[in-house]
Amino acid sequence: MKMNKAQQGFTLIELMIVVAIIGILAAIAIPAYQDYIARSQVSEGLSLSAGAKTTIAEYWASEGQYPNNNTDAGLAAASDISGNYVSSVTVTGSDGTDTVVNILFADQAGVSEGIRGTTLTISPRTTAGSIIWTCKPGVSGTAISTKYVPTSCR
Repeated sequence: MKMNKAQQGFTLIELMIVVAIIGILAAIAIPAYQDYIARSQVSEGLSLSAGAKTTIAEYWASEGQYPNNNTDAGLAAASDISGNYVSSVTVTGSDGTDTVVNILFADQAGVSEGIRGTTLTISPRTTAGSIIWTCKPGVSGTAISTKYVPTSCR
């Protein structure tokens, strides 16, 4: 029996088109997934800073000013507040007025390259007797890219 030409399977061109389509989809999906991973790692930093935010608010309520460092805030040493992707959470300030919380992301394997060694800064602002928290990329040179921070920080 003779096979019809239409029944012989896929041609090389058809296979090449399928491979090209898969390549295009991968070129779009892989960077999007890497950004997703970086944003999820940033959330660890925000979780670790929650304790600092609480103690800073308590300090402000009792002292009428902000703490100048981790010790004043009643926190552990900056390097002791760390996680899988965060190397330290540091409270810094002077005169109890310009306090900030710096979240330093680790510069090591396993941390997304987009946030490795960068800083996210959270700062309190007193308005009408309550504290409003703002976050932004840290000091220039080590500032985290805005595409990795939550929308509330942009």
